[in-house]
Amino acid sequence: MATIDDFAALDIRVGEIRAARVHPSAKKPAYQLEIDFGELGVKHSSAQLTALYQVAELIGRQVVAVVNFPPRRIGGFVSEVLVLGALGADGEVVLLAPDRSVTCGAKIG
Repeated sequence: MATIDDFAALDIRVGEIRAARVHPSAKKPAYQLEIDFGELGVKHSSAQLTALYQVAELIGRQVVAVVNFPPRRIGGFVSEVLVLGALGADGEVVLLAPDRSVTCGAKIG
């Protein structure tokens, strides 16, 4: 069982996708994202979103991400944050996002 302290250790924030492109060397289809987290700056993420999202519709979209995991190299690309999503019936990722616009970098808690 996870504790409230485990949850509190996560830094989960809202960011806005500024750029997206196909990740050319990922083992599974993915996008390379540049996400603006306000005062935290722009962070990069590799996200397996290709089943439901096109590059053009990701730009300007707000997403929820864990920003305090250590960076991870994925197919030669350094992913700094983990974008959160729910798994759909076929295993596709459905992005989590606030239902109203909030400031980039807003904390989830």
